[in-house]
Amino acid sequence: MELSQSSIQALVQKIKQEMLSNTDLYSFVSPSAYDTAWLAMIPDPHQPDRPMFAECLDWVLNSQREEGFWGEFDGYGVPTIDCLPATLACMVALKRWNVGAKSIDKGMAFIHANAEKLLEEKYNPCPRWFAIVFPAMVELAGSVGLEIILSDGLKATVAKIFNQRLQILNTEDLVDKYHYPPLISYPEALPSWYDISREDIVKHLSDDGSIFQSPSATARAFMVSGKEECVAYLRSLLQRCPAGVPPIYPMDEELVKLSMVNQLQRLGLAQQFVEEIDQILSVVHRSYMNRERGARQINFVPAQLYKDSLAFRLLRMHGHSVSPWSFCWFLHQEDIKDHIKNNSEHLSSVLLNVYRATDLMFSGEYELEEARSFSRNLLEKSISLRHIHDNDNLVVFPQFRRMIEQELSLPWTARLDHLDHRKWIEVNEIDTLWMGKASFYRVSCLHEDDLIRLATENYKFRQSIYNKELVEVTTWSKDLGLSNMGFGREKTTYCYFASAAASSSQLPHHSEVRLIVAKVAILITVADDFFDMQGSLDELESLTEAVRRWDGRGLTGHSEVIFKALDNLVNDIAGKYIHQQGGECDIAKILHDMWYEAFSSWLTEAKWSKSGYIPSTEEYLRTGMISIAAHTVALQGSCFLNPSLPIYKLTPAQYEPVTKLLMVITRLLNDIQSYQKEQADGKTNLVLLHQKENPETDIEDSISYVRGILDEKKKELLEHVLSDGLSDLPKSCKHIHLSCMKVFQMFFNSRNEFDSNTSEMLQDIKQAIYIPLEFQTSKPSIKPLPLPSERKKGFPKVNAILGPTFKNQTIRSFTAHSIPLPMPRVAYGKMFMPLKFKTCFI
Repeated sequence: MELSQSSIQALVQKIKQEMLSNTDLYSFVSPSAYDTAWLAMIPDPHQPDRPMFAECLDWVLNSQREEGFWGEFDGYGVPTIDCLPATLACMVALKRWNVGAKSIDKGMAFIHANAEKLLEEKYNPCPRWFAIVFPAMVELAGSVGLEIILSDGLKATVAKIFNQRLQILNTEDLVDKYHYPPLISYPEALPSWYDISREDIVKHLSDDGSIFQSPSATARAFMVSGKEECVAYLRSLLQRCPAGVPPIYPMDEELVKLSMVNQLQRLGLAQQFVEEIDQILSVVHRSYMNRERGARQINFVPAQLYKDSLAFRLLRMHGHSVSPWSFCWFLHQEDIKDHIKNNSEHLSSVLLNVYRATDLMFSGEYELEEARSFSRNLLEKSISLRHIHDNDNLVVFPQFRRMIEQELSLPWTARLDHLDHRKWIEVNEIDTLWMGKASFYRVSCLHEDDLIRLATENYKFRQSIYNKELVEVTTWSKDLGLSNMGFGREKTTYCYFASAAASSSQLPHHSEVRLIVAKVAILITVADDFFDMQGSLDELESLTEAVRRWDGRGLTGHSEVIFKALDNLVNDIAGKYIHQQGGECDIAKILHDMWYEAFSSWLTEAKWSKSGYIPSTEEYLRTGMISIAAHTVALQGSCFLNPSLPIYKLTPAQYEPVTKLLMVITRLLNDIQSYQKEQADGKTNLVLLHQKENPETDIEDSISYVRGILDEKKKELLEHVLSDGLSDLPKSCKHIHLSCMKVFQMFFNSRNEFDSNTSEMLQDIKQAIYIPLEFQTSKPSIKPLPLPSERKKGFPKVNAILGPTFKNQTIRSFTAHSIPLPMPRVAYGKMFMPLKFKTCFI
């Protein structure tokens, strides 16, 4: 059942009160089952038969998923591979304290029935963190009697993972500059035969008593060292997160806030939370302005770069002045660049954020060009692995891979807001940041259902409005005779789709603006086609003169239809403007002049075509930037914004630089994709003119020349739209210019979509206006626990499959390196002697 607008607003208020006014940002981060389980394993030093952190054990007992696992679903409702080590760790914690027998049975059922499905399709080789942690958790589970039964189909995969771990342990140092995070951050997962001592652990404790801010690593460090600094860190963590703990602590609270803002924007909800977003970004901007530059510890580079690039994009998008060096600092530090290159597959979310940030590049920002090239090359390298091997080697989730592919293949300026929101809602995407032991953490998890519900109903509500408005526009076009002229392009739906989908972020409730923009665009398309392909020169001159006089007497046929529709539209716009302003402000004469400017340019181009005249480049551009008529659309729509466009900005002499840039950009976009058609029709455009004036070049050189101009002009337009002080236009008017540019980029990105009824374009229109949102609402298919009779058939155990050796390195039976159950009642100082640790722990 669809929500009404009032119900949507009620949900908005609920989210504002419960989410955005909540000062405890840790409530927005999903607890890590893996890390919480490790805290639950720690015995109380005064009562070793009891857990030190009983609340963590309670969380494990109460947080098992219905399907039997601990951990997170991905965006499609399917458990991700991080649930395998998390589930094993949780079962070990329960077994350690002899509680939760039913939960253990349920967890074992999940592992036995679904491990093959989770591992077989995607991860070969698996992520580095998984190759370190999973084998350790398998061994640890075996050491407490939780023996993992493997099917024939899974034994080879598990053997490869164990081999991969062995290679990692044999080739990496405890801390080196090539791997993030270093092996020392996995003390709970390093086997007993690995050369690590108590001194190694103590040496790498941070000032806060943690090992790389990892709760699980610090829990193990405390078991090894008994250091009070470790337990102080863990107690501080539990005070802030009294049950399930996050995968990293402390977390960057600014990053959590930025991620919340990012999520609101990508779900299409930014306009519902304008004040809240502005407040958050203003605080972040002040922080960045006051931040001192300094050396960064390489092990924390990924998190810092992720945050800085996200902050840059959000701050710049909202008009804050921010330097590219706020996140491009890594470019001049070769050790950091090498670190990122060596870990690029594990840092895909960081690189994607860097790449997105460079979408908002202004003219002359060469460091952003370098950052864009650097991040793109590494992202392409990651994706290319999929095409080299049958198995998928990309260590990111499948939907995240598709996100990367879309970002690289389709420029941000060619994507329409409304459809971007749809994709984000449908897959329930969360920006993934590689931190902690697993591959990601999720932000706003506790309020995610409300956010997705609001985003869904908001999208449905917009669709219902767009559907009604399209009916109105279609009826208008048909009644005035524009939809059945018998020539040219019938683009009523295209024009409305573009006006609605491109501006949904900035103009969610501006029905009047969408209708005017669509009607202006329809009339421009029909009139332009009439001048291009239908009217005789006499007819075109008569129609243009009628527009100059604004008197259609004497016109017949198509000319009469076009003029009557134009007169109808201008009178309607002028009348609505007077009503909106509540006075006598008549803009009819200004609109007459604007339309005459467009008709005159079409007539000039028609005379060139019919006479074979070849204009100079300067002459062509002077006319062509008017004839594309993008400004005619943007300026008339801007009259109905709040605040609206000042009237004097409607006259050519007063066009703002952002308007002139829009005019040039849209002409160049059209020319790059239309030169073949126009050459065949005996017309010219900038690509053809450049080749004619430079006969030594081929057509591709001319295209590159025009594209170079286009790229520079787009940067200039972005700067005028997103920066204060370069224009006195209201922000909403500048954004309608950006929306108009994005529409043209969408239509003329890789081919001329506007002149063709491609299946892709038609599907986009259907999804924007008609097709309901599509979700994967069903729970993942979880197999039941094999029956006892099936288990008696003799599925091999892990140690029987792996064999006695890997590259001459003995793998002990799982019961040989175990957590003692129960732990011995001895003083901590004796319990944590290094040699004893090596013989009793994995």
